[in-house]
Amino acid sequence: MSDLFRVENLSKSFGGLAVSRDISLSMPAGERLALIGPNGAGKTTFVNLVTGQLKPSAGRVLLNGEDVTQLGAVRRVRKGLVRTFQVTRLFSDLTPEEHVTLTVLQRQRKATRILSRFHGSSHVADEVHGILGTLGLHEVARRKVGQIAYGQQRLLEIAIALALKPKVLLLDEPAAGVPSADTPRIEQALERLPPSLAVLMIEHDMDLVFRFAKRVVVLAAGEIIFEGLPSEVAADPKVREAYLGNYAHARSVA
Repeated sequence: MSDLFRVENLSKSFGGLAVSRDISLSMPAGERLALIGPNGAGKTTFVNLVTGQLKPSAGRVLLNGEDVTQLGAVRRVRKGLVRTFQVTRLFSDLTPEEHVTLTVLQRQRKATRILSRFHGSSHVADEVHGILGTLGLHEVARRKVGQIAYGQQRLLEIAIALALKPKVLLLDEPAAGVPSADTPRIEQALERLPPSLAVLMIEHDMDLVFRFAKRVVVLAAGEIIFEGLPSEVAADPKVREAYLGNYAHARSVA
């Protein structure tokens, strides 16, 4: 299966400090990949490098065989490389329907036009309602974001990302800050994502990771230390060392 997304030998240093070291990974269309690692492992730095928020010191980012390393973040989005963020970036006085409508219009280069003009536009409305339905947001579509649950706000961020028509979607901790009772809502929405979409998820909720991912990559100190099946990751000694350090050794000796 050919790669839709590929990172080759990606590295980043700030002064003399290397925060990403020779990272290589690839994803075909439809991939469900989890990127995990301890705090400070360099996960968000990696996403910032991939999406054009940071310039790498070395290495390449390829999308559909095209080298996009020198492109800015906006041009990468237009080519289908889209991310969400750890912290919500929403307008509390707008509704989910308005957020997604504006995003569709932005994608179509019509965002400077008056929003109300497009509420009656059938092709825009159909797309918006379809996206909100995929994420289970129909019931709150016309409520202000400040009035809906935080878990629904996280789903709205994914809805906005889908409105940009991604080929590769990078989810930066989609369940961060979400009460455990609402985590199944996030999981159900992830299951409804388009099957052709390649999804890379960073997440600390390991139960969610293991149910979502078909493949897991573990990052520690800016380097990949494991790549394989979810069923294999917990038994890997390098992973145990990265997460548990000397405590793992003490337990093995005891």
